[in-house]
Amino acid sequence: MNKEQKAWKVPHTFIIVFFVVILAALLTYVVPKGQFETQEVTYMEGGEEQTKTVLDSDSFSYLTDEEGNLVREGTGLFEPGGGAGFLNYVFEGLVSGDKWGSAVGVIAFILIIGGAFGIIMKTRAIEEGILKVIDRTKGKEVLIIPIMFFLFSLGGAVFGMGEEAIAFAMILVPIMIAIGYDAITGIMITYVATQIGFATSWMNPFGVAIAQGVSGVPVLSGATFRIVMWVVFTAFGIFYTWRYAQSIKKDPKRSASYETDSYFRKEGKVQDLNSSFTIGHMLVVAAVAVGIGWIIWGVIEHAYYIPEIASQFFTIGLTAGIIGVLFKLNGMTWNDLAEGFIEGAKDLLPAALVVGMAKGIVIILGGDSPDAPSVLNTVLYGAGKVVGDFPEAVSAWSMYLFQSIFNFFVVSGSGQAALTMPLMAPLADIAGVTRQVAVLAFQLGDGLTNIFVPTSAALMGTLGAARIDWGVWAKFILKFMLILFLLSSIFVITAVFMGY
Repeated sequence: MNKEQKAWKVPHTFIIVFFVVILAALLTYVVPKGQFETQEVTYMEGGEEQTKTVLDSDSFSYLTDEEGNLVREGTGLFEPGGGAGFLNYVFEGLVSGDKWGSAVGVIAFILIIGGAFGIIMKTRAIEEGILKVIDRTKGKEVLIIPIMFFLFSLGGAVFGMGEEAIAFAMILVPIMIAIGYDAITGIMITYVATQIGFATSWMNPFGVAIAQGVSGVPVLSGATFRIVMWVVFTAFGIFYTWRYAQSIKKDPKRSASYETDSYFRKEGKVQDLNSSFTIGHMLVVAAVAVGIGWIIWGVIEHAYYIPEIASQFFTIGLTAGIIGVLFKLNGMTWNDLAEGFIEGAKDLLPAALVVGMAKGIVIILGGDSPDAPSVLNTVLYGAGKVVGDFPEAVSAWSMYLFQSIFNFFVVSGSGQAALTMPLMAPLADIAGVTRQVAVLAFQLGDGLTNIFVPTSAALMGTLGAARIDWGVWAKFILKFMLILFLLSSIFVITAVFMGY
């Protein structure tokens, strides 16, 4: 048997999620269910009073039967009537939530964006634009990495970019491959950059503002420390990505995504450097640029989220398709417009499916509602009790570690803030840690692990757009994550000793 036959192949994402579901199902037989009571809290943000439903940290109780025994219901193999059985996790995960979030909203978001970009790709405007970019940036390609990484990190810090990176990756991944880098580089400068900005933000309304509000900390306070942290993390991200990209440019076959990148090399025909960038192509690119500007404006000015952004991308795709038909780009007809939408949505279908499957893990554990009996609530309560028993610096670091692990189950920044901060804030008081540090531990744990966990809908959507399996991504990103973990630990512990 030769070495190639012995080589271990990373399991498919679906297989990895399946085994995690098995583990979650086994936990339901061991860990009793528990629940909290909830309460309404108010806080000031931007001069306006905001209200948030949070759990009452002192109200935890175990679910017991009539005889007072703890309830460990376990997960059945199959549950009729819409129940959460082991074999139901795919369907229940796919239809969970609403149009504002995971899973059904994000699934629709991914498919519509995929369809919109399928139409855009039919026009070949992106491919021709790529060739024009290559021609104009010869010798200066390296500037794209720091500029794009900085802008996306800033977007994550200012208005919490995340899911939006899926669409941008569809544009920038082919460009990175055409320049001589790879799809991983494209993900690093888009999605990873947004999550570094999200995790180190001083003003993110979906993370820091809510966490500070429900913790009784002045909203958007402590900005100076966080801005310094953002600069350090962003600079490191740029340096790491630049070094990696340069090594790939010297030897493209070193890339973990080299085989899957062949799709873009083939479909984009980047080997043919003769560009025929016409007025029609220019109008399509202009429509995409204006549409992206519209999205950014909507997010900043009107807090547009999944439903609005999905509709905006559909509009961009439709406009590009009409231009393509009118200017006969790539010989397009009206039927090609429909076919492009179908092909684009089909390409992102695996990413959409895995979002639902990952959500099924949380459903198996009883859901993420604090006032409904679940294994997840018991895990939250138990971890919180342990955190309060350590010295100050260790308690703060333990909070960061706990938030990082808990983010596997609840990847929503605002959702995790509402679930964990009402418990962590009083625990910080007991441990002698300031609530500002507790918020810091939350935002770092919540944001950075989104780069890694397969339960992150935005990550899986971005990987789907780049045609990279999660197992391949996990193998690549692990070293980067360990360095981020070390940096985060240093900042959390430093904040404790500063009395932040």
